[in-house]
Amino acid sequence: MNHLKSVACTIGVALAMLLGNVQAQQFPIPTTAAEVPGPAPGTAMTKAYVQSVGRMAYLWGWPLVNNANRHAAFSKAPEPGLLGGVLPIAHNSLSMLTNYVSPEQRFVTCTNQDVVYGFGFLDDLDDEPIVFQVPDFGDRFWVYALYDARTDELSNIGKQYGTKPGFYMVVGPNWKGETPKGITAVLRSSTTVVAAAPRVFMDDTSEDHAAVQPLLSQIDFYPLSQFDGKMKTKDWSKLPHFLAPPSKGKGETVWVNPETFFDELPAVMKQVPPLPGEEALYKWIGSVLEAADKDPAIKKTLTETAVAAERELISPFFQWRYNGRPAGNGWNSPVNNAKWGTDYANRTGTAKSNMYDNLPEETKYIYTDYDSQGQQLVGQNLYSITFAKGQVPPVKGFWSVTLYNELHFFNPNPLKRYSLGTKNKNLKFNADGSLTLYAGVKSPGADKESNWLPAPSGTFSLYIRAYWADKAILDGTWTPPKVEPVK
Repeated sequence: MNHLKSVACTIGVALAMLLGNVQAQQFPIPTTAAEVPGPAPGTAMTKAYVQSVGRMAYLWGWPLVNNANRHAAFSKAPEPGLLGGVLPIAHNSLSMLTNYVSPEQRFVTCTNQDVVYGFGFLDDLDDEPIVFQVPDFGDRFWVYALYDARTDELSNIGKQYGTKPGFYMVVGPNWKGETPKGITAVLRSSTTVVAAAPRVFMDDTSEDHAAVQPLLSQIDFYPLSQFDGKMKTKDWSKLPHFLAPPSKGKGETVWVNPETFFDELPAVMKQVPPLPGEEALYKWIGSVLEAADKDPAIKKTLTETAVAAERELISPFFQWRYNGRPAGNGWNSPVNNAKWGTDYANRTGTAKSNMYDNLPEETKYIYTDYDSQGQQLVGQNLYSITFAKGQVPPVKGFWSVTLYNELHFFNPNPLKRYSLGTKNKNLKFNADGSLTLYAGVKSPGADKESNWLPAPSGTFSLYIRAYWADKAILDGTWTPPKVEPVK
């Protein structure tokens, strides 16, 4: 009888559901092992499986470990200062330059000489937020880029956003304090560690160099406990200098060591929570890391995989043709810069070639290693880059063309010239209104020298920056010019 009642009840519920009478009633769906993210505990792992997971983990985690190691190095700074006397370094505060970044620095590739940079790492943002000051920049272009531990930008603070002068605050994902009076807005990071990199445009003139100094002195980041509602000022020209870590080779400081990568990744993964949908990825990678802790053979395979992946996966990203997607006439451009999400390939490509991009709405980056014939740019040749009349990069901020050597650093030259663009007031336009820039070891001639970017004798690359780009650049209807060999 009870069985019959149960059957009748089940049939009744089913009929009621069909008739729409029990829409509020919910029946839990049993959770099976297959629905738990990642592999089942104790799953057997072949060497090939470990290599596959390790290779993906290396591609995915490379920017996170890169950022974490920079943060660890910067955290050792006792106060805001200059690393090696050339690069701003600070911990839970900010350090600002007062001029263009030095061409001698080797800590960050693809810096520019259009803006005055600041930089600092902020951490423990769940415990205490950081307040930052925005002075009144007037008509001058500026942007504060704040990055989470994945190198995604979280800020939207700058000229193009109509940001008002005042005090702002950045907090961690779990901060639950009260916002004090006088704070204009609060930025919440998805990670407790944030990298801050203000950029302020400066003309290449002594007059503008002097004019920008009072503004730079009002840019500052400091813990909430120091906030008193009054604009603080600092003389950034008197920063102390700190010794730089020993350099390995001529390229950028090595921030990711494949031989120790899988020793460092577990701690980084604990500090950086998964994005929505990444839960299974974390479990997948984590299961292999846990197995490696217990099995030296698996650990050895992971280390060997990391070394191979550095060579085969990561190193090619330094070539611009593997970075982003074609932008026309042999140039490439990133798509999701600084808002990578799960675009792991492009996130890692940028972390390898030019760490800490701005958002596309702030800066569009366009770069090439090749001329119009598809040949590698070589300094022994002379090249012309001609923008047709009215076709210099359309921007509301500024634009520039920078020349980098094969290591993505500035090429030392007697003119001390590394880029040309909006900041230069002596560019010569052609009779038809077009603008031709030149790149090569030899000068194109005295009458064209104001438009010349001196190149190294070996290989080099060209890099267009369009700050606050117009729609034509963002949607690809504006095409960068050909890089033509001059015969």
